[in-house]
Amino acid sequence: MTTTQLDARSTHPPRWAIRAAHVAALVTLPSGIWRLLLAAGFTAGYTEAGYEAMGFSGWGAVYVVGLTLGGELLALLTLGLVRPWGEVLPRWIPLVGGRRPNPRAVTAAAGVGAGLLTLLLAQFAFWFAFPHPDMTPLGSTVAGILYLPLIAWGPLLAAVTIAHHRRRR
Repeated sequence: MTTTQLDARSTHPPRWAIRAAHVAALVTLPSGIWRLLLAAGFTAGYTEAGYEAMGFSGWGAVYVVGLTLGGELLALLTLGLVRPWGEVLPRWIPLVGGRRPNPRAVTAAAGVGAGLLTLLLAQFAFWFAFPHPDMTPLGSTVAGILYLPLIAWGPLLAAVTIAHHRRRR
């Protein structure tokens, strides 16, 4: 198996890209913590009837925890665009550890992810425009505030992806 060392000539990411990558990794935390509270049995702003209707117990709780962990892991991948472990994959990864990933594939995957996140999460900008009868008024406001940072995830990932692409061309 061949391994790749980090090229000493490779440019470092701009400071703004490093900050944007860290912010992108953090914007998923507020909504993730809220979902974990739901999975743990707290109504977290839902009415009793609304909580029961959403099915957050049993397999619903497993789904919510999986969704939260998956989102957090995907958000952390943004850091790979500005950190050394994104330039040369860690040795512990089976089959590809110690190798340099294809920069075009990384840029394409991150670009598609940024586009999808922007399209899917833009809806949270309109959270307060619609009624949420299954939630208490305070719960609806708190949930809206906790989900609002997700709107920035796609654009932040896009900016970091562009910075990564410019460094790797």
